[in-house]
Amino acid sequence: MRTWIRAILILVCTVALLAFFFRDANIAEVWAETRRANPWLLLLAVLITGLTYALRAWRWQSLLAPIGATHFGNAFRTTVIGFAANFFLPARAGEVIRPYLLAKKEGLNPAATFATVILERLLDTATVLLLFALFVFTVSSGVLLGDADQLADVKLWGGVAAAAAVGGLLVLFVLAGHPERLGRAAGRIERVLPARLARIVGQFVESFAQGLAVMRQPGLLMIALLQSFPLWLSIAAGIWLTSLAFNITFPYAGSFLVMTVLVVGVAVPTPGAIGGFHVAYQIAVQTFFGAPPDSASGAAIVLHAISFLPVSLLGVIFMAREGLTLQRAQELAKR
Repeated sequence: MRTWIRAILILVCTVALLAFFFRDANIAEVWAETRRANPWLLLLAVLITGLTYALRAWRWQSLLAPIGATHFGNAFRTTVIGFAANFFLPARAGEVIRPYLLAKKEGLNPAATFATVILERLLDTATVLLLFALFVFTVSSGVLLGDADQLADVKLWGGVAAAAAVGGLLVLFVLAGHPERLGRAAGRIERVLPARLARIVGQFVESFAQGLAVMRQPGLLMIALLQSFPLWLSIAAGIWLTSLAFNITFPYAGSFLVMTVLVVGVAVPTPGAIGGFHVAYQIAVQTFFGAPPDSASGAAIVLHAISFLPVSLLGVIFMAREGLTLQRAQELAKR
């Protein structure tokens, strides 16, 4: 798809989501709710949200261990740069930029390093769904609002998604077991591609599979999975504290449900998750916890700012230290 067509579609999607988000909001009341929010709870949410990026770097080191040793400082800085690039650049460019930068700093194979980012996403999905299931299947009656059919659907699709995540782990385990076979299989496309290009593709696939080496080391994989829980528990804490600051009350475990809906909202390819994030939070807290529309709108705006602005600003600082501009980062991601 041409760049300008994609840009127009993304713009239309963003505007439509924001229009839906503000459909019932009284802007003056949303601002009033924001001014009344508890600043100490918001400050604590900012600090805890910042901790999540340190936890991400810590877990990334475990996934990278089979392909090479890494320094925490490099893993942290490139993680922050990657998430900042995701906020400022389209197509989640940071997911390509950060493994490339880390591989360059630590002398690792870039394709293998990129494979660990795929593993991160699978672990994230599995952890979020497990926490979601823990809440949905243990929540006491009266905590969630909504009719019986709606709540039954939530439980059903939560179970289906959890099963899909487990299936994905099994598929990756099988694929990672024989990286050299993957390379040879990719080389067979020489029949339809020029020989030189086929060899390049085969080498990349084999290197990528080497990055899945942690899948063949159950101990390291288990460590990375366990590290995923404090990471997502801290993200849930940021959601919960921000909601409490706006007097939107629900048990801490209720943030697992909100977090799961937010993961879906963030997946919408709008710049900086604008629109998708806001609508997802609004729907979650109004549908399941009865939040007033103006409070839900104000909390969504502030939570989005807490989740994206500090890391983006820090990421720009780290980029400057690396001599990397946003334009240069975008060119790097395209290559």
